[in-house]
Amino acid sequence: MARIKASEAERESSVDKSEKILQGAMQEFLAHGYAGASMDRVASRAGVSKATVYSYFQDKEGLFKTLVEQMAAKRFQSVFGKQPPEGDASVVLPKLARTALAQMIEDKEHRAFMRVIFGESGRFPELAQVCVRCLAKPAIETVTQYLTAHPELNLPDPEATAWILIGTLISFMNIQEMLQGKEIIPIESDRLIESLTYLITGAANPKS
Repeated sequence: MARIKASEAERESSVDKSEKILQGAMQEFLAHGYAGASMDRVASRAGVSKATVYSYFQDKEGLFKTLVEQMAAKRFQSVFGKQPPEGDASVVLPKLARTALAQMIEDKEHRAFMRVIFGESGRFPELAQVCVRCLAKPAIETVTQYLTAHPELNLPDPEATAWILIGTLISFMNIQEMLQGKEIIPIESDRLIESLTYLITGAANPKS
């Protein structure tokens, strides 16, 4: 019994150290970008030795990829939940869109980290591709599956429609927030979402 409790404590300690390292790494990448980040400073920010960092994560690339995967998994679940979306498209689609946009806009750390990914994508394309593979791809696939399961929408290409939906939300976020464009070309997110919903569901309910 004592050994079982000790093993549980060891696992909890291991998880705690891993989380501290990831938090320290996030701070370091946000402050210095990927290329300028130092594993020594990651260790210092995490309050652990450099050897401990390397014992949990093989190198800086592995640490960065783990951060992207963690961020993507958290974002995906917070928008889509644990079960595939179900229900009337006129209700489901605007709800998903509002949730996704609200979280992208309100989560300042997420926005800052995305700036790092965009900024480093030219020199380190494989790191940017991790973000696409872990976040954009699952989102598009999930929306595609939902739209495909609703033939009453009369969509000729559910996958392309999913791209239009996800791409529009990302474009809104990038132009309005990342590029500080909301004072230049202001538009309320609800207007965008209502129009997207109409474009997708309109074919199913044509005006007589």
